[in-house]
Amino acid sequence: MVRGNRIRSPSHTDSINRVINTESLQISHFRLLHNSPPLNYQSLYRCVLPNSTSRARAMSSASSSSSATEAETLRRSRILKSKLYFDVPLSKVPVIYSASYDIAFLGIEKLHPFDSSKWGRVCRFLISDGALGKYCIVEPLEASNEDLLVVHSESYLKSLKNSANVACIVEVPPVALFPNCLVQQKVLYPFRNQVGGTILGAKLAKERGWAVNVGGGFHHCSGEKGGGFCAYADISLCIHYAFVRLNISRVMIIDLDAHQGNGHELDFADDRRVYTLDMYNPGIYPFDYEARRYIDQKVEVMSGTATDEYLKKLDEALKVAASRFDPELVVYNAGTDILDGDPLGRLKISPDGIANRDEKVFRFARERNIPIVMLTSGGYMKSSARVIADSMINLSKKCLIDMGKNAT
Repeated sequence: MVRGNRIRSPSHTDSINRVINTESLQISHFRLLHNSPPLNYQSLYRCVLPNSTSRARAMSSASSSSSATEAETLRRSRILKSKLYFDVPLSKVPVIYSASYDIAFLGIEKLHPFDSSKWGRVCRFLISDGALGKYCIVEPLEASNEDLLVVHSESYLKSLKNSANVACIVEVPPVALFPNCLVQQKVLYPFRNQVGGTILGAKLAKERGWAVNVGGGFHHCSGEKGGGFCAYADISLCIHYAFVRLNISRVMIIDLDAHQGNGHELDFADDRRVYTLDMYNPGIYPFDYEARRYIDQKVEVMSGTATDEYLKKLDEALKVAASRFDPELVVYNAGTDILDGDPLGRLKISPDGIANRDEKVFRFARERNIPIVMLTSGGYMKSSARVIADSMINLSKKCLIDMGKNAT
């Protein structure tokens, strides 16, 4: 594209110029005879010939505004037609999980450090410990293509029909070699179920005060791009559904995964309804400096940070967040990749430190009567499942959640 001044047509503009030049001689002669001040012909020109650039900008602005309104209307329509929100009987507790969350793909899933059976193991620990009844768990619905279009573009969803693209997102190269129908079934179907769980979690949190999706937290995915084992933007979707279906207008994201939550940060870059507190290690993936500009409250914790220092920074951060923003919903991304020994998080937080962290965030929300939905997000050690289960049991003991059992 060539940038610069466009060639203009001589017909209209030059005709006006000729009129102005001819008349200016007569007007000048008249004003000279009557000692009048000289006429500002540039002003006259601007009056006669409207500024074409301003007119073009106005038309472009109106067009953009119209397109944005149409897009928002379509988004709202999709949300209202969605089946992902459904009534849950009181006999169920707001702990969301489905066996379809877990990924088993001919052993290929083991090529990624993420424990792709973590979600099921968390629930099995809770059930075997007597903290949660097997039939009290809420099973979500799979997010449909129409549900995903609330945030994602058609082109992005179409790109997931290419196995090579999915392989890049989940960071497992051999996935590129498989037919896409198999990749959809074994990889993306579990993710879509977890998306349904995150979206439903906001509804349950509004109704019950809290909810835990034992999955989700795909915070590296935005509407236009996936990455870092995150194929769908469940956090962004959850919030947009809450805006429409729950009549909520202020949401706080508390992202305590070791990695920066660049996906939701890009999605809500210019949306003042969303406040982001992101506490992350800046020395690890994703190094998204553009997204960092959109973090409302950035707390950087360097590699090697230990439990006491981490919890002190969290206390300070929550105080600041409370003074700056009054949310109607908290979306808590509770990654356990901050755990000491995690190969990707590079922090040194103890299992008890993670339980204390979760307790602080839940207390922050519950003491202010703010609904909170927790997502388990990242965690790349086999011990993560046990740590998550123990943390939930601790929350139950502290009466911050009620899983329907007496956690002892």
